[in-house]
Amino acid sequence: MNPRKIKDNIFWVGAVDWDRRLFDSLMPLPTGTSYNAYLIKGSEKTALLDTVDPTMSDLLLSQLADVPSVDYVVSHHAEQDHSGSIPLILQKYPQAKVIATSKAKDLLPDHLGIAPDRLMIVADGDTLSLGDKTLKFVYTPWVHWPETMCTYLPQDRILFSCDFFGSHLATSALFSEDDDFVIEAVKSYYATIMMPFRLAIQKNLEKIKGLDIELIAPSHGPIHSKPASIINAYAGWVSDGLRNAAVVAYASMHGSTKAMVQHLVNGLVERGVEVHQFDMVSASIEKMATSLVDAATIVLGAPVVNGGPHPQVAYAAYLTNILKPKLKYGAVIGSYGWGGKMVEQIAALMPNLKVEMIPPVLCKGIPREADFRALDQLAAAIAEKHQALN
Repeated sequence: MNPRKIKDNIFWVGAVDWDRRLFDSLMPLPTGTSYNAYLIKGSEKTALLDTVDPTMSDLLLSQLADVPSVDYVVSHHAEQDHSGSIPLILQKYPQAKVIATSKAKDLLPDHLGIAPDRLMIVADGDTLSLGDKTLKFVYTPWVHWPETMCTYLPQDRILFSCDFFGSHLATSALFSEDDDFVIEAVKSYYATIMMPFRLAIQKNLEKIKGLDIELIAPSHGPIHSKPASIINAYAGWVSDGLRNAAVVAYASMHGSTKAMVQHLVNGLVERGVEVHQFDMVSASIEKMATSLVDAATIVLGAPVVNGGPHPQVAYAAYLTNILKPKLKYGAVIGSYGWGGKMVEQIAALMPNLKVEMIPPVLCKGIPREADFRALDQLAAAIAEKHQALN
């Protein structure tokens, strides 16, 4: 792909990874992703903002073939999908300096072998003149590593936001077109990468409020031409507000737990609670994570396996724990054959969550009338607690 013009002397020179289906050997990429790099040509100096994943460095280099000099390479974030091709860029442009935060001073040499004398450290609020264009650096720590920052270009009112406001979307569109579709993709990206740092993101949203932004150009996904809508969506996700929604993640071996889940879900829906149900044996963890962003309750349903929860449900509990969603309530349901300590083990897998655990519903073997009544009581308790939140 050739360089794509964003504004006068500002170009997208990244790569679209149409075929990648897994990120960090963990998160599914149903629509692929992109690695966005941006070239800014000032009247005196030229800057490259971010690079691409090393697997696609040839595409970046081909787009820079007719660029005689790059004076600065801005590393917003040290991970390979952003900065992994910097060593190749420094070989091509031996005079170039890498612009980074003080927290990246050790990360870039450690992760990518970049020589310390090639680094130029900038502080929060520092500016760098390219002549008729100015780069202003805005520290945004823990979005989502400690060294991350954004770059603001005041003359063109563009915020180059790194992972902030990004999305895993492989698309030929340079700018976002379908707002709802893109916002859902950004929400999924937030859920799987940003959600553990919700409180830090609240502070960083405040930092960019004073900027006059026409375009938000993230490191993944299309450029946002309606920045207010995406900023407002982010503000809702990181707020303390919750939806009247429950996530039910379960596994079932012989049908008992599934019957309990179906009964509970029906009871929740009848009481006006929105439900997101996931069979963890086959469910997309990306979809489950997205549903956790603003849900009030998580219910984990599992059969007991050798004295503990089904491993896929244990994984769901562990994943929820590391994502740190703003849940308020939790519950465990399931069946057992002869005993075990499933409830205690699931609770131990979620120490990061400040949730109130509602009394569990467990049955021996197949669920009976008394078990279904207990599930009705659980559904009523969840609905009542959600009403109190609102």
